[in-house]
Amino acid sequence: MKKQQKKSKEITAPVYMMNRELSWLKFNERVLNEAGNPRVPLAERLTFAAIYQSNLDEFYRVRVGTLMDQMEASEVIRENKTNMTSEEQVTAILQATRDLDQKKAAIYEQLMGELEPYGVRLINFNRLSAEEGKLLETYFDQEIAPYLSANIVSKQQPFPFLKNKNIYAVASLMSKGGKTKTAIIPCSNTVFRRLIDIPTRKGTFMLSEELILHFLPKMFKSYEIREKALLRITRNADIDTETIYDEDLDYRDAMENLIKQRRRMNPVRMELSRELNKKMISSLCKELHVDKEHVFLTRVPLDMSFVFGLQGYLRNTAQDKLFYQRRTPRMTPELNDKSALIPQIMKKDVLLSYPFENIKSFINLLNEAAKDDSVVSIKMTLYRLADKSQIVDALVDAAENGKEVVVLVELRARFDEESNIEYSRKLEEAGCRVIYGLNGYKVHSKLCLISRKTDKGVSYITQIGTGNYNEKTSALYTDLSLITANQEIGKEAAEVFAALLKGEVVEKSNLLLVAPKCLQNRVLDMIQEEIDQVKQGKEGYIGIKINSLTDKVIINKLVEASQAGVKIEMVVRGICCLIPEIKGYTENIKVVSIVGRYLEHSRIYRFGTKEREKIYIASADFMTRNTVRRVEVAAPVLNEKLKERLDWMFETMMNDDEKGKRLTETGNYADRSLNDVKLNSQEIFYAMAYSNAEKTQKKRED
Repeated sequence: MKKQQKKSKEITAPVYMMNRELSWLKFNERVLNEAGNPRVPLAERLTFAAIYQSNLDEFYRVRVGTLMDQMEASEVIRENKTNMTSEEQVTAILQATRDLDQKKAAIYEQLMGELEPYGVRLINFNRLSAEEGKLLETYFDQEIAPYLSANIVSKQQPFPFLKNKNIYAVASLMSKGGKTKTAIIPCSNTVFRRLIDIPTRKGTFMLSEELILHFLPKMFKSYEIREKALLRITRNADIDTETIYDEDLDYRDAMENLIKQRRRMNPVRMELSRELNKKMISSLCKELHVDKEHVFLTRVPLDMSFVFGLQGYLRNTAQDKLFYQRRTPRMTPELNDKSALIPQIMKKDVLLSYPFENIKSFINLLNEAAKDDSVVSIKMTLYRLADKSQIVDALVDAAENGKEVVVLVELRARFDEESNIEYSRKLEEAGCRVIYGLNGYKVHSKLCLISRKTDKGVSYITQIGTGNYNEKTSALYTDLSLITANQEIGKEAAEVFAALLKGEVVEKSNLLLVAPKCLQNRVLDMIQEEIDQVKQGKEGYIGIKINSLTDKVIINKLVEASQAGVKIEMVVRGICCLIPEIKGYTENIKVVSIVGRYLEHSRIYRFGTKEREKIYIASADFMTRNTVRRVEVAAPVLNEKLKERLDWMFETMMNDDEKGKRLTETGNYADRSLNDVKLNSQEIFYAMAYSNAEKTQKKRED
């Protein structure tokens, strides 16, 4: 039950501010739009439908969960952009979700219809012939029923615990004596397949949960089934990791206990596949501690992950035209991976652009450093890692070869905690020194420092990235990775690690921008420099590529710069709490969001016109949690050739009118038409990577 909150004084919100949660929902709507976009290959549109659902699940678990926790507070909590209360935000989210559910259902129906000419159908039991029904009944009896565990709720059998995002069949049963009971049957099972072939119709499938729902009468022969539906809940995931900072607790053990707690947290959403009577819904809500407002009736499958099975079928039937053109990361032309990499990097900075270029170049560098006699230490911050991580393998090899290996493993990386706990054990067992982060600050930086002993003393190679050390996501997310032998950058990276080892944060930096103390303030200073330029009658320019913009301090400074006449261009993939193009406030700000084949994840900061430009790549978005509540690192790109490359990439993204949508003064996103032939920035970057790799190969062969 919600506590009665004390009222707080309302404050008028600035016209250029948008609520963070509603802005995120607009981003996810753009993901859903790609599922309905006829310019996207048909089979790939299935992926966007699944991503939309997965995104929304996590949003409810994290953001809605947090808001609902805030609603329990005695004081009214308002967010600082639009001054909406937590309750007002949840109400708006629920309504927006219902609207999006209708759109999702229409797109899903359209998708399924478009798949039929290619021989793929998903059907329910009512569309089967009598003969097919008999075949599936036999399949149910032999392959599914033996693995089902049905619960009839009673005093002896209390309401069972329902796992997060699992599918259950729920039924209202009437006994011969006229008593009503509730039955719950788990449908998510790894023993039987979810996507069931209809043997008489090639390419026709049924979902196992639909088959279970149909044959419920076989499981409850002594009862009349009055109502039935499929059910799925989404549980709150908002665990408080700060509580584990206790001198008497083992950090890793405490983190494992918190993860166990999260599995049992209250649901924040309940989805049903069919309508149920009000009495039964009330009963379910009471048992599950869900408010009725959080119950959703959906006309599409409760879990969209089955679409990957349909894609597999289409691949196997040689329907390649329904998929994107195959692309694989190319090796960077800046390095010859058949020769020693360290001497090459000592001569020039290297910038890798994922997924267009291969992370293998960096992994090769780590493997080389693990064996190189001149290397004395490798230090890294790890946030999210791939399964069977080659990065971890290289660090293990380095430790076993006698190198000092210091690794900060952030155990609080949401939903990656268990994986990181296991990797921390593996690293420790190999002899690495493992630390777990700072009290009050997550370590989100992507920083690697290789220290070498040379005739001239210590020599550093530093890698700073925008994305995780993860081979899998490096082929799916757009990210940047700078590898440099600049000794000043290396010294500052060494200071970052020295602070982390002491449980401290960097108080002062020169070249690097290091949150929480030396990033937001430096960004504000560089914005002010552009304002000053305009006041002197010169041109001012700011270009920002990030995933999210919520930092109110930075937003207000950008508004000030716009009002002064600074030209501001921004590529903001997801949340954008600043509304651009509002006369008198943000009329000099242009915002573009790119949602395409690959997840936009790189961060680029540009300040100043061409002749005086400062340009950085960074791990930090302009969110308060990044700029002042985490350890983040932004690195300057000093090489002129690499600066020109980043400028070109940024300008190409700003001109993307295939996947790039313009955020308008209404707070909505609109299509753009800028080029005679639609420009897709991600395809251009891949075409360039392929061309560069081919030229380099030919040059080396000649």
